[in-house]
Amino acid sequence: MKLVCAQQELSQHLSLVSRAISGRPTLPILSHILLEADAKTSTLALTGFDLSLGIRTQLSADVTESGSLAVPARLFSDMVNRLPSGAPISLSQRDGDLGLGISCLTGQYQVRGLGAEDYPALPEIDAAQQVALTVEHWLAGIGQTLFAVSSDESKQILTGVHIKLEADVMEFAATDGHRLAAVQIPLAEPAPMDFALTLPARTLKELEKILNLAKVPSLSFAFDNSQVRLVLPQQVLTSRLLEGQYPNYALLIPNQFERQVTVERKPLLEALERIAIFAEQKNNIVRFSFDSDQQTLIMAVDAPDVGTGQESLMMQMTGPDLDIAFNVKYLLDALKVMSTQAVRINLNGNTQPAVWQPVGGSLFRYLVMPVQLRS
Repeated sequence: MKLVCAQQELSQHLSLVSRAISGRPTLPILSHILLEADAKTSTLALTGFDLSLGIRTQLSADVTESGSLAVPARLFSDMVNRLPSGAPISLSQRDGDLGLGISCLTGQYQVRGLGAEDYPALPEIDAAQQVALTVEHWLAGIGQTLFAVSSDESKQILTGVHIKLEADVMEFAATDGHRLAAVQIPLAEPAPMDFALTLPARTLKELEKILNLAKVPSLSFAFDNSQVRLVLPQQVLTSRLLEGQYPNYALLIPNQFERQVTVERKPLLEALERIAIFAEQKNNIVRFSFDSDQQTLIMAVDAPDVGTGQESLMMQMTGPDLDIAFNVKYLLDALKVMSTQAVRINLNGNTQPAVWQPVGGSLFRYLVMPVQLRS
């Protein structure tokens, strides 16, 4: 292997694949990044894989000799990141040698690696089950649901986002048992096939970062019963699917509501951010009082050891008055991913789920369970 590439570009691509390196690898080779230089295509490909999540990316390089080697991920990344920014980097490996030479304008280094033949290959998936979907759809779905996944590994199916495609509608949903975020995204034309699967939150976090950097219009999406493979022009991401039956969340969303409230989103968000400072001292609970006669919403918190807080906003409400309490963090998470001027709050009783949604925006619904009020 012998090549020259740009330090800044190599550093950027290393940051992508390093996210697929396990902090506690089960095999020594899994703490390494696979380097593959190809003189025919003038590219350097980098692969990180922990047997669950795999990321492969490639960059342009002046390759005079093809070759491959697995190098320690953290050591190699730290070394490249500290080399002079913007300067060219030379990488070289002699035939039969497991050492990688790294040189720049001011210094030379040698990194001991492992044979590329021992590096596990990323899973291959039947190309017959393949769908092309826009990056815009993926980013919209991930951005409006990822925050609601569960962190409880004992309920593994809830630690991912459920993605369903039927005809010309793509739906993303996530729940942790206390709240549910679901968004439907209309497609310009029907997809060639329907599917339903659950992707781990970690996979979608990395996909979101890659898509924000890639700046391409679409990606290829292939899957089988246990794996998924997402392909962009310069990157490939593979991941296992979460096993199990995802809850039928559509049954959780009430069909009718006794009360509907419309309120300006930005003033509500800002008021909740202020009152959350006190709510953090009392299990994040904020009490909401909806006054239909005055068309006023009062939010209050009483943290005996710290103090009290209250905010008042004008609203438009139909239905009788109601006192109800919510975990303020759950509400802030949802309001931050909405972009419309106003939000609608659909309510029944103070022990029944409330559904929040943007007014005039995406087909986004956010169900949140109230906190039981004590007299």
